[in-house]
Amino acid sequence: MTAEQNYLSENTDFPPSSWREGVIDSLPIVIGYLPVAFAFGLNATKLGFTPLEAIFFSCIIYAGASQFVITALLSAGASLWIAALTVMAMDVRHILYGPSLRQRITQKLNPRKTPFWAFGLTDEVFAAATAKLYRDHRGWSENWMLGIAFCSWLSWVAGTVAGAWSGNGLLDDYPAVEGALTFMLPALFLSFLLASFQRRQSFTVIAALAGALAGMMLFSIPVAILSGIVAGCLAGLLPPPGGRERP
Repeated sequence: MTAEQNYLSENTDFPPSSWREGVIDSLPIVIGYLPVAFAFGLNATKLGFTPLEAIFFSCIIYAGASQFVITALLSAGASLWIAALTVMAMDVRHILYGPSLRQRITQKLNPRKTPFWAFGLTDEVFAAATAKLYRDHRGWSENWMLGIAFCSWLSWVAGTVAGAWSGNGLLDDYPAVEGALTFMLPALFLSFLLASFQRRQSFTVIAALAGALAGMMLFSIPVAILSGIVAGCLAGLLPPPGGRERP
């Protein structure tokens, strides 16, 4: 019996988790979301978007790093179609989260609740829910998932509101703080890049960087983002150099 089959057979022994437990389980995500969302709200207003537009991005798109990308592209004059296609390419992995989580659920889903927690199924929410189900033996319930998803989304929106409000001049007297928050996203991406090299995915990372560099030199920054994504995905599908299996 596989680990997943074993989990499914044992999961019925655990009582369903409550909304309150979902709220508690969301706290690590909330702590991580607030500063990054604050940086997004601040960055969006600095790029010329109104606070309401910045908050709209977080309420509707709710895509983390992709929000930084789409605001940068639109402010640089890229068409809405290019910006939308870029964000879709960056977030196509989210299509897999729902089916993957659905395989771990034995109960019947409520069509009135499912769309709401499915909307909030970000990378962090998916990872937290999966970890809690396996490691901490949480009993599945949609109220529990709603607690995790809603609190995470609310913290992202609240951080954006605070950042957008600060972008209207609140931090003008604190340039060091503003500079540090503006650098938060590049620092986050840099940490991801270094982690990729540590996982011995250098071939994929180099291919993505080469594709992005070629797109930027030959065309434009929007094309560079798309070409980098495509090159990285194609490199990830190829066998590793030397025939060694990637860990």
